[in-house]
Amino acid sequence: MTSYVGDSPVALRPEGAEMGLKALIIVDVQPTFCEGGELGVDGGNAVARRIASYVDERRCEYSYIATTQDWHVEPGAHFSVTPDFIDSWPAHGVAGTPNARLHPAIAALGVAHHFKKGQYGAAYSGFEGIEDGSDRVQTRSQMDVMLAQGRTLANALRDAGIDAVDVVGIAESHCVKQTALDARNLGFDTTVYRDLTVPVSEEQGEDARRAMAAAGVTLTTSRLRR
Repeated sequence: MTSYVGDSPVALRPEGAEMGLKALIIVDVQPTFCEGGELGVDGGNAVARRIASYVDERRCEYSYIATTQDWHVEPGAHFSVTPDFIDSWPAHGVAGTPNARLHPAIAALGVAHHFKKGQYGAAYSGFEGIEDGSDRVQTRSQMDVMLAQGRTLANALRDAGIDAVDVVGIAESHCVKQTALDARNLGFDTTVYRDLTVPVSEEQGEDARRAMAAAGVTLTTSRLRR
């Protein structure tokens, strides 16, 4: 079965696939979105450390773990010197720069699957990314090849037989929200752990939580023991 995220076709889990397998998606935990970064969110570093502790404690519960990263090359109007902070933003997550790499606490986890997004346009959902574990700056032609090969998060989850997705990361009000909404729209049971994410502002966080709850996303806490 095929569905769509934006204009891109993605495959859903085939009927009859094994049930009960769960994935963890760690969204955009990068220095660019933490204190001191180009679009730093208050509490970003603390969330990164909590996520790392959670993975150390609960890794065995997941059949598949992936990270996503903003990895902008030439994102067009997504970057602006006069941003409106709605559709346009200061430069951030610039491909190949230290602040676009994973936060050190997340990098140390040794996660196997990494999805880069937003190379040549705005991308708020991890489902818009392509799997690439390198730090290379992809050309448009390389992106086209990887998309044609089906190296998307939706396909990876399908191939792993995943039924449920837990979403954590930065920022709750933007990329965490959109990744969770896309996961739910694609038929995955979807949970966001509120103690493992942080919004740009509390008002935007409340709006995001309303939207996610309305779409059927479960909002809860991780019960992290540390």
